Amino acid sequence: MNDFAKLLAGQLGADFRALPRRVRARLSAGGQAARAATIGELREAARRRLPTVVFDYVDGAAGDEVTAARNLAELRAVELRPRVLVDVSKVETATSVLGWPVALPLLGAPMGLTGLLHPSGEVALARALHAAGSIYILAAMASCPLEEVAGAAGGPLWFQMYFWRDRGLVRELLHRARGAGMSVLVLTVDVPCAGDRDRDRRNGFSIPPRVTLRALAGGAVHPRWSAGFLRQPRIRWGNLPDDGLAAAAFRAQTSRQFDPAATWDDLGWFREQWTGSLVVKGILRPEDARQAVRIGAEAIIVSNHGGRQLDGAPAAIRVLPAVAEEVAGEAEVYFDSGIRRGVDIVRAIALGARACLAGRALAYGLGAAGEAGASRAVEILRDELRTALALTGCPSVQALGPSWVQGWEAAPSGRAGSPG
Repeated sequence: MNDFAKLLAGQLGADFRALPRRVRARLSAGGQAARAATIGELREAARRRLPTVVFDYVDGAAGDEVTAARNLAELRAVELRPRVLVDVSKVETATSVLGWPVALPLLGAPMGLTGLLHPSGEVALARALHAAGSIYILAAMASCPLEEVAGAAGGPLWFQMYFWRDRGLVRELLHRARGAGMSVLVLTVDVPCAGDRDRDRRNGFSIPPRVTLRALAGGAVHPRWSAGFLRQPRIRWGNLPDDGLAAAAFRAQTSRQFDPAATWDDLGWFREQWTGSLVVKGILRPEDARQAVRIGAEAIIVSNHGGRQLDGAPAAIRVLPAVAEEVAGEAEVYFDSGIRRGVDIVRAIALGARACLAGRALAYGLGAAGEAGASRAVEILRDELRTALALTGCPSVQALGPSWVQGWEAAPSGRAGSPG
């Protein structure tokens, strides 16, 4: 147990019965997660259960969070064109991604450090996706070692990687991923450096956490999270070497590893190193999608990183149709950034995506109640998708296309709701 955990344990003590009523109320977050009917309700349960610094790490975005808000607003602005008197007594949500059959067109987006939300971290997320018949994409900056996740997940995993300066470390991770049975590499290309996330800066977010009175107080008023943290602290990256450095700002730590000099030639280097399928994540321009496919990408993920990188980038849904049209018939296209409802999946698939990725939506469930909460998040999106298909009059996700939506104007992108 590190110094932070020891001090937190001393601050909390072993007896939570004397906690104030407002603190005890936070313990009901797990029950809220079980009863949650929407992702928004899971978000609220996570907000109650997690220390502010942890919740903001997941919920926050870059700068003024304008792009994050756009992700939600412009998805909601997409109007569907329902048909009536269609037999939708059974709706089909199954499809395939790169030849992998999935029961749900929803993949788990790669997220780093999910062990901060719950000790089960990426294991819980992978198990939740696999139980629903889908796939989890494991981040290189995960809290859990990739071998641990692969051994416990019970289903297929894809592996996500960045352009890092240390190519020896990259080769090692790619070798480990292949050894763990992962045959699809998702290469994130929109992080030459870490974005400016004001919430993290204001909260002093660092890895490992700094031992401060504010941190200790945050743990004291979130006892259920703190108890899990004390049992199994997941406060470092599970797949990166421990360099022994003292706590530093998260942005500084990550930027030290990312390679701002990376070019398309470096994508070619990854293509040479990886013998399996290659997916490129973080594309917002048709010409970039074309170049990625030319180099060897078999799928493109249209994504603005959930608004966590460049504040001012367009909503991902806005550029999806043009990217999908550019590489139609040559590469599959997936959509990321803003999925909060099952009807959002319908919208994205109708506009050209083959499947969608969800990040924060699943993270809220994990933060609220661990694996049970993550599973509840997947269930909510699955059930909402089925309802949306039925009400749209489309009996299968594979039948969706441009005829099911009509043109829309950009919606006001205020700060209401959670980021995309």
